[in-house]
Amino acid sequence: MEYLTGVKPKETKEISELLEQVEAGAKVKVNGAVHTIRDMGTVAFVILRKREGLLQCVYEEGSADFELKDIKEAATVEVEGVLEENEKAPNGIEIRMESVKILSEPEDEMMPLAISKWKLNTSLEAKLNYRSISLRNIRERAKFRIQEGLTRAFRDFLYSQEFTEIHTPKIGAKGAEGGANIFKLEYFHKSAVLAQSPQFYKQMMVGVFDRVFETAPVFRAEKHNTKRHLNEYTSLDFEMGYIDGFEDIMAMETGFLQYAMELLKKEYDRELKVLGVELPDVSHIPAVKFADIKEIVAEKYNHKMRNPFDLEPEEEVLIGRYAKEEWGSDFVFVTHYPSKKRPFYAMDDPEDPRYTLSFDLLFRGLEITTGGQRIHDYKMLTDKIAARGMTEEGMEQYLATFKHGMPPHGGLGIGLERLTMQLLGEDNVRETTLFPRDLSRLEP
Repeated sequence: MEYLTGVKPKETKEISELLEQVEAGAKVKVNGAVHTIRDMGTVAFVILRKREGLLQCVYEEGSADFELKDIKEAATVEVEGVLEENEKAPNGIEIRMESVKILSEPEDEMMPLAISKWKLNTSLEAKLNYRSISLRNIRERAKFRIQEGLTRAFRDFLYSQEFTEIHTPKIGAKGAEGGANIFKLEYFHKSAVLAQSPQFYKQMMVGVFDRVFETAPVFRAEKHNTKRHLNEYTSLDFEMGYIDGFEDIMAMETGFLQYAMELLKKEYDRELKVLGVELPDVSHIPAVKFADIKEIVAEKYNHKMRNPFDLEPEEEVLIGRYAKEEWGSDFVFVTHYPSKKRPFYAMDDPEDPRYTLSFDLLFRGLEITTGGQRIHDYKMLTDKIAARGMTEEGMEQYLATFKHGMPPHGGLGIGLERLTMQLLGEDNVRETTLFPRDLSRLEP
């Protein structure tokens, strides 16, 4: 009989452990994948890829009890040897190899991509076709460590602000946003849809926990084949009650961004350096009204305004440029969007009901967030549904929540992949999506 009492300690060391216990001549054991082998004749450098980065191992004939030909690139191994300092090696340390244990070997020794190169000089299509291989490249992998940091910051910050994390269904009877951009499916001989947003559930749960958040996929059946659109993406959502106004929502997002940049600086410095990322200043973010900023950029940059009810991609770029030039900010909140372009649950501005108490956050000329104050009064909500010629069918339980009382509330949704793309300076959202789903891609 054997009892498990918790996590078992490992003999093998990680890079951070080796750095903490650097002692010239110490015998250590490590494991990892053979990233590349550089054979210099009597000496060879075997570079291992580990979760924290690269580790250099040195093979010398006569000093090890195995032959170099026993090791193949892409094999996973366990190495024993002597730890030494070497300022030219990755992380300033290396291991003089004495013995090796082969844990697994590749069936095909020809890699489809040169992942050991510092930068993958291949097309985005090739990277996506061999996604699980291309992500073994140190720079490609670092993008998603940064993305992890953003998600981690979102969770940690909102926990610190007493939000409750929730998990809502992704299959429903009706879309939150309405319209035609909904994926429909058969659900046990009934019609169902994939969730465009956790919006209804977030609002319902404000009546339970006051403050809630979720990180989860959302689905949009939009036939856009652009560098900024996906049909499935990860949305960072929160909703909070007892607000004084939609400005509370913008302030909370600003707080998250400040927390996120500090976390990345502290915990993800290695990845930031690998990618050459300079973090933006988020100490203050300007906010400007939709109608005002459209006029400002139209005049300043001689841009012809075509759509009075929404921002065109070109206008977003110009607003981002203006924010940087005039306010020194990579971010800008655009507020008071026209009611015509916002969902029925958006609170209209009591001073001018043509506009809503809502906003978008633009980051370097791209919308990454949509949010605002919601209607919390049952009659106001049902009146707006009727005024838009909508049916209440499928929304009965959502509306019943408001019939039984709800506090003033609001929230937002952040596109994680877009936020990562802009932070890293990529020009295609697929670069910062693990396994993209778009008009043409369902695999891998």
